[in-house]
This record gives sequence, C-alpha cells and structure tokens, in this order.
Amino acid sequence: MRFESVLVANRGEIARRIIRTLRERGVRSIAVYSEADASAPHVREADEAVLIGPAPAAQSYLNVEAVIAAARRSGAEAIHPGYGFLSESVALAAACADAGIVFVGPSLEALEIMGDKATAREHVAARGVPVVPGFDAAGLSDDEIAARAVEVDYPLLVKPSAGGGGKGMEIVTQASGLSTALASARRVAAAAFGDDSLVLERLISRPRHIEVQVFGDDSGMVIALGERECTLQRRHQKVVEEAPSAGLARGVRKQLLAAAVRAAESVAYVGAGTVEFLVDADAPEDFFFIEMNTRLQVEHPVTEEVTGLDLVALQLEVAAGGAVPAEPVPRGHAVEARIYAESPERGFLPSTGTILTFTAPAGVRVDAAIETGSDVTGYYDPMIAKVIAHGPDRATALARLDEALAQTVVLGVDTNIAFLRQLCTNERVVAGDLDTGLIETLLPVVAAAPSEAMLGAATSEYQRSTGAHASAVEPDAARRSGPVWQAMRDPAAREVAFLSDTDEMLVTPDAPTQVSASQELSADTDADGAIWVAERGRTVRLRPLSRRQRLQRRLAAQHPVATETTPEARAPMPGSVVAVHVDDGATVQAGQPLVSVEAMKMEHPVLAPHDGVVRILVAVGDQARRDQVVAIVHAEGNNNDGGTP
Repeated sequence: MRFESVLVANRGEIARRIIRTLRERGVRSIAVYSEADASAPHVREADEAVLIGPAPAAQSYLNVEAVIAAARRSGAEAIHPGYGFLSESVALAAACADAGIVFVGPSLEALEIMGDKATAREHVAARGVPVVPGFDAAGLSDDEIAARAVEVDYPLLVKPSAGGGGKGMEIVTQASGLSTALASARRVAAAAFGDDSLVLERLISRPRHIEVQVFGDDSGMVIALGERECTLQRRHQKVVEEAPSAGLARGVRKQLLAAAVRAAESVAYVGAGTVEFLVDADAPEDFFFIEMNTRLQVEHPVTEEVTGLDLVALQLEVAAGGAVPAEPVPRGHAVEARIYAESPERGFLPSTGTILTFTAPAGVRVDAAIETGSDVTGYYDPMIAKVIAHGPDRATALARLDEALAQTVVLGVDTNIAFLRQLCTNERVVAGDLDTGLIETLLPVVAAAPSEAMLGAATSEYQRSTGAHASAVEPDAARRSGPVWQAMRDPAAREVAFLSDTDEMLVTPDAPTQVSASQELSADTDADGAIWVAERGRTVRLRPLSRRQRLQRRLAAQHPVATETTPEARAPMPGSVVAVHVDDGATVQAGQPLVSVEAMKMEHPVLAPHDGVVRILVAVGDQARRDQVVAIVHAEGNNNDGGTP
C-alpha cells in the first residue's frame, strides 16, 4: 500500500522535517497546530493545517481526541507522531486503530512494554540484556522507596517510568535529598507525561550514553543501523550527538548492536526505535540497558548522514507494510549540535521572544523550528534548531560543525551557540574522552564583555534605529559586516552608553573608526529598544542608556544598599508557578526553595536570598514574568518589603 495523506501530530523542526519527506514522496501533508503556533513555519509548509487547541500542550498537542478529530476531518490515512508529545502514546495508537488510521510506530504491545521503563527493564533482563541495578517504585510509599534505595546504594538516579528526554530525572547523592527529588520528579512526570510513576537506579559515576538505531518490519526482521554517541548532556538533556560513537572498541560495538536487536526482537518491533545504553567510561566493556524509545529520535540526522538513508521515508514504508533494507555500510562521521533558546551565562535559563534575525550556515544540514519573525514562547521545548556536519572522519566533522556554528546567527533570544562552539573545541571532546558529567566541568559559564567590533555594530544599529545620522551609513551596512564604525566619523555623533549582562560601557566619537570587513557581524533592535549583536556565534543584548539612567546608576554605585542581599526573590525566567514550597509567614533559611517556576518543560526553584520570614506573592498556576518578585524574605527584625513586585 501507499499513503496518499499523512497527518503530522507534532510541531517545530520535526514537523518540518517530516513534511519535507512527505513532499518529496508526493504525499499530502496535514499539520496540526495550537493557537500559539498559528503562524509557525510548519503550519505554512503543510498542504493543510488544522487548529487543535490552545497554547498549553495538554490542551493541544497532547490531546488525543483533538488529533484524531483532525485526522478524520482532513481524511488522513496515517498519523506520524514525530518525537515527544504523543509519539510513544498507547492512547493515540489505540485511538488510531479504532479509527482505522495507521499509526506510524510500533505495535500497542511494544509501546506498553517499552514505554514503561520499569516494565522494559524486567522484560529485556529476562532475555539476557544487562540492566543497571535498581527497582520500580510504582505503588511504593516514600518510606518503602527509602528502604529499597539503601539496598541499591547511593548515588541514585530517580526518573519517570514514562516519557523520555531526561525530563523529571533527579540525581540523589544521599538519603536526605531523596524526598525532595521524589516530589520534583513526580511533579514533572505528571505534567509532561500524565504519569508520575518512578524508577530508581544506581548512578554510574562516569557513564557514556550510547544508543542504537534499530528498525523492524512486519516479517519479524530487525536490523541495527549503527550506534550514536549521546554522552554530551546537561541535566540529562542531550546537547551534542555523533555517529558512530567516539572510540568504542569493535568488539564492544558488536555486542552492543546485538543486544539492541535482541531487545527489539523481544517485542516483535516494527518501525524506528532506539535502544539506549549506559557504558562505563572507565570500563567500556560494561554496558547496561536503560530504556527503549519507541519512536524517531531528535538525533536521527547523524544516522541518516552516515548511512545515506531517509529514516522518515523508511518509517512510512514499513508502516505501509514494506520491508527493512539490508544493513548499510556506514560512511564517515557526523556530529549534531542542538541550538537551545537559553542563556548559559544565566544558568541555562530558557529565553523567549521574537526572532529578529535567523541566518543558517551554508554547507551543512540545518533542521530548524524557527525563521526570522518566529515567536519563541515558554509553552514548548527550548530547542529551536539543529546543525549537523558530516566529514570523512571525526576531527573533520567537529571542525566543520564549529565553523557552521560560527556562521549561525540568531538574534532576539539568548542561545547556547557560543557554548556549543566551546564544546566542539574542548580538548577532552576532541580526544573522545567523554562522560555525561563533562559539561558540568565547564560550568559556570561566565559572560564575556562585548568585543570592540560588537560595540561598533551596536552603535551603528542604534543610530539607524533611532534615525540618528541616517545619511551617514547605508542601513544594511550598519546591520551587517563592514566598516560599521564609519558613522562615528560624523562630528555630530553623540556618546552612546550600553548596559550588557556584564557591565555598563560607553562608546564615544574618539573610539576606533574602522572594523575589519572580514569580521562577521549582525545587529538588530527588539521591541524594547535593546540591540542584539552577533559575532562568530557570540550574541549579546545591549540596552542603550540615557544620560539620566547613567547618572542614576552612578549615584546608586556611590550609595550601595547596606545589606549584602536584597529581600526580593525573583523569577529567573517567564513561566508558570508549579509549586509553592513554604507557607506564607514561614521562617526560612538562605537557599531554601520558596517556589518553582516551569517553562519550556524545565522546572527552576526560586531560593530564599537570606534567613528570615517569607511573604509569598504568587500561587500555583500563576504566570510569572522574568525578574518578577514572587516572594519577599524579611530579615529578622525587619518588616520592610524593600520593594514591590
């Protein structure tokens, strides 16, 4: 059989990726979208698009009834779930079967067994696949979990049984932190997957995360398309992936692929799946099954680059009753970097806003969720693009990726591009000496002061955006590379002061008047009047300061607040208040969690700035702005709020 129309039950770059293959195969594509995504690229690129609900994912992309209704309304013969959202949903697969719609994914039985980490552990262990010591915490009280945890021994990894992507995972190093970790993991799991059951496993001190891409068909044939190294992670969220893995011994690779095929065969697996393993970096011959993702993975492009296969096309062929191909011979090396809308300098907090400029690099593959003018909201995952480089060997692939990232421009939201470049050139990464804790050794990320060239570009952009010296510089030249300082030669040029995340800086007509044309610069102004400047992967946001504002800052510096900390506890990012940890009027200690704010599927605690009595200013469900005061902690003997929200 051949599908004539397929509904893509997802959004962002994976929806665009699937639609691209559907278009190439002459298959009609149907997109679904939430109210927040009405103008998203995937909506425009599909042959048809159906609104399925409000912005929150629970009311749109996670709404099985709405997705099925959209498929019926549009006449879709099949539903491709992409990854995340409903991609591993038993409910969606069952609803598809009831509606006579093909679910592009495995059987209900495979989803049920492998979709639950606890069940999957027991299932594959019975078939000789090694697993990490641990236990299923479903149905156990916190006291019972604590007792079992002592038997397994600390440190432990607490993770949701359902879902994936590292969401809800918590590391517990000692018994005193178990209760807090359980509560946080359950809360995130319930919100992200609708299931708060947990699994606890022993934490391997220096693990590598290696996964195997498998494919099965209706005849019972299962093949492995090689492995991927996914070790470079932060908070269990993958950042850089590559294929093949970095320096895995041939004998270990053979055993790993065989174990993955055995796991997939145990559930008569059909379609694309990924079997994930932990490999001990200090004893690479030891590997352990951790889970099977019954879907396509974010990092599937690196497998496509080294095999030459279109995995989405292969998914459609297998779902239509076709056979898997012969195992291909891999060629070269591929590396993928995930670009997140986040600020590494602010503890990797998510960033939202309108994309003022997006320029993709040339010569590499780019799968992007955004384009110039796109809105990045706090409702969905912070990943906005992926850059994938291929080369004849690992060193070449890494070098090409680094240069591609240097050419990538994203203005309007903070990104991790500069940090990705740091990773690509890190000595341990280049040498292949990897473990999942490597990124933590590079933290905290310290914001560097803007370069002279960036200040020059910002000055020209400020003059352009405010109409100052409009005749001195052609607008495009002021916004991009070139002699952006030439505007300063105008004797009427005024002093311009900017405030960055690092400090206030002043640009004067006496500053250098020329910037080399070889330097790559881009600048634009956001709705608040702040100027974004990018240079070789680095991006800064500079706020112009008036003379009055500069005077106020100087006066404040001369008369600092007497106390070392202010009483206000502020939201580090825009998001939803998902928990209030203390009662209003309670006595708290410095560093104690007061409330938790969730955005882009990440939960961040707001901590007490010092000891004292707390006044809570928000409730669960409230939407908090970035830097909004959510609580005030009165020091002993001081009832002055010290400010207003």
